[in-house]
Amino acid sequence: MASDVTGSSFGHDFALKDPSGKERTLEDFRGKAVVVFFGYTQCPDVCPTTLATLATAMKELGADADRVQVLFITVDPERDTPELLAKYVPSFDPRFLGLWGDADATARTAKEFKVIYQKVPGPTPGSYTMDHSAGSYVFDPKGRLRLFMSNGQGPDVFAHDLRELLRGA
Repeated sequence: MASDVTGSSFGHDFALKDPSGKERTLEDFRGKAVVVFFGYTQCPDVCPTTLATLATAMKELGADADRVQVLFITVDPERDTPELLAKYVPSFDPRFLGLWGDADATARTAKEFKVIYQKVPGPTPGSYTMDHSAGSYVFDPKGRLRLFMSNGQGPDVFAHDLRELLRGA
């Protein structure tokens, strides 16, 4: 079940680049319900599972899925290059879009969404993992933050709540 966060004082916007280098903000997706998830491409569990869950929800939505935009914001800009995001994120669903920012833009965006993330050293310098918040933020087609979905929600929950947001648009 999602938490209603309508009227929250956080999660208002971001300014990050898509894989082509174009700067994107929430305004670019006005008219669509938007799901924002923070993660990283080398995540062993939560990130690919969440993206797969969202891909299944998109299938459940049928034609309504074209009115939904899933955005994957990396918390690992050091390894998650635009080229990698361009391959990884749409592999779950071609409509999904990966967003990237330098370390400062990532930190600003995470702070705006109250997302916590930190590097956890591995046995070699490049083998680190990232601890990070693992929920999804859902915006209505007018660009207002409406729902927070905690980790582990199934595709049926996403599809149901997205359908309701689209119905109210």
